[in-house]
Order: sequence, then structure tokens, then C-alpha cells
Amino acid sequence: MTSVRPAAERGAAQLDWLDSRHTFSFDQYYDPRHMGFRSLRVINEDRVAPLGGFPTHPHRDMEIITYVLEGTLEHKDSMGNGSIIRPGEVQRMSAGTGITHSEYNPSKTVPVHLLQIWIHPSQRGIQPSYEQRDYAERLAGGELIPVASGSGSPGAVAIQQNAELFVARMKPGARATHELASERHAWVQVVRGAIEVNGVKLGAGDGAGISGERAVRISTLTDCEFLLFDLA
Repeated sequence: MTSVRPAAERGAAQLDWLDSRHTFSFDQYYDPRHMGFRSLRVINEDRVAPLGGFPTHPHRDMEIITYVLEGTLEHKDSMGNGSIIRPGEVQRMSAGTGITHSEYNPSKTVPVHLLQIWIHPSQRGIQPSYEQRDYAERLAGGELIPVASGSGSPGAVAIQQNAELFVARMKPGARATHELASERHAWVQVVRGAIEVNGVKLGAGDGAGISGERAVRISTLTDCEFLLFDLA
């Protein structure tokens, strides 16, 4: 079964420096029908204005993944990390027992467009940790690339959950199949363009939960970029 979460039905937050769309309930947006999917808790699509950003704030017991689509994002945290996240890069923080961090757009002229993803960890109270990797070159190959993994996929950032995250950038007419093991589920989130997932058309900002299937079959209708989560 494939259940679609249309882009236009997502929650929204609008500030002078932030335009955000919430696939699942988040902050002041609450919908009991959309509290997450399996261990996947948050997918926020954020656009941050030049010199805008999230001031220092706390997290605990959450796997936090940041994926930048356009522009650059400056990160600082209480673990002593400071970095710039660019398109095609993935940052992972395991908040564990507690961290604070800030995220800012350092540009004076260019907005930053990103996805913020939260996944419930399999264990609470772990030691906080941080990781960042660049996948831009591999994504140019037009295949599903594992970028975050709870099972040690080579080259992926490590997350503390029985989950896998893949990203793909593909041309029109491409096809990809991701096999699902027994009792596994998938979520597909389209970032750009249009695709067909198990016969269902999805456009930019649309998401879809897939359960009771043996595979996720994707056909691309335009130039596109999308995320695929494999979840217990």
C-alpha cells in the first residue's frame, strides 16, 4: 500500500527569515494523523533568508540529519564542531544525552534551502556525536546512494536506528528498484521534479509511505531529486 502526503497539505511556518513546510507534526503545527512514519519523526523543508538562521537551542535523544539543497548553512554546536554544509552534503548529529546547536545562513544575498530530518534513536541516553560527509560527486552518477545507515553501509553517516536513508538525482526516464525485506517499510520524499512510485505520481514536496510491499519501484518523469527511507 502507498499512502501519499501531498506537498500542499503539509504544515507551514512563516517568519521574516524562515519559510518552512512540515511533512509531520512539528512545533506549533499539530495533526494527530501525521505524527511521523515508523521511526521517522520529522521532515522539514526549510528556506532560510540571507543572514537568517536558528539561534542556539537544545536537543536530546534524537538522530538529526541535515541535507542542504541550495546555498550554504553554517553550523556550530556544544560539542565544539563548526562547519559549513553545502549542497550534496549530509550532516548527522546524535543528540543523545543533550546538545545545543545553531544553524545560520552566512550569505548576505543567497537563501539556503535544506531538509531537516529527525529519526527516533533505538537507544536513549547515548553519548552525543557528529558526522558530515559530501555525496555530490557520487550523486552525479544517477543512482540511489546510501547516505545514512544504522547497519554500517560503507560511506554512509552512522545513525542509531534500524533505518537506512538513500538519496538520488536522476534524469527523465530513469528507473530504480529498492527491495524491501520482510516487515520493512519505506518513505519516499521528492525534493525536485516528478517521479512515479509503485504506480503513484509524486511531485516536488510530496511524500509517500509504503507498507506491505516487497519493493519500491521508481520511474522518473523529469530531472529529479528524492530521498528514500528504509525503515523497520
